[in-house]
Amino acid sequence: MEAGVKADIPELDAECGGACACGTCHVYVEEAFLDKVGFAGEAEQQMLDYAESPVQENSRLSCQIVVQDELDGMTVRTPAAR
Repeated sequence: MEAGVKADIPELDAECGGACACGTCHVYVEEAFLDKVGFAGEAEQQMLDYAESPVQENSRLSCQIVVQDELDGMTVRTPAAR
C-alpha cells in the first residue's frame, strides 16, 4: 500500500493510512502469488465486504500485504474505476 501511495496510484486511496479500517486500498493479487501472500484475516475480510468494487477470490487490502523476498516480481491490479 505504501509503495502505491508513494507512486500516486489514483485508484489507491488508502484513506486510513494502513489501519485496515476503510477498504480503499483494495487490490487484486496475481494468482501465482496468492499462497505466498497468505489469506485475508477476519478484520480484512470484513473490510472487503464494504469495498466499492467487486470482491474476488484474489482480493486483498494492500495495507495488509507484508512485503517480503518471496513476493519479488508480484504485481497487483487495482479495481476498475467506477
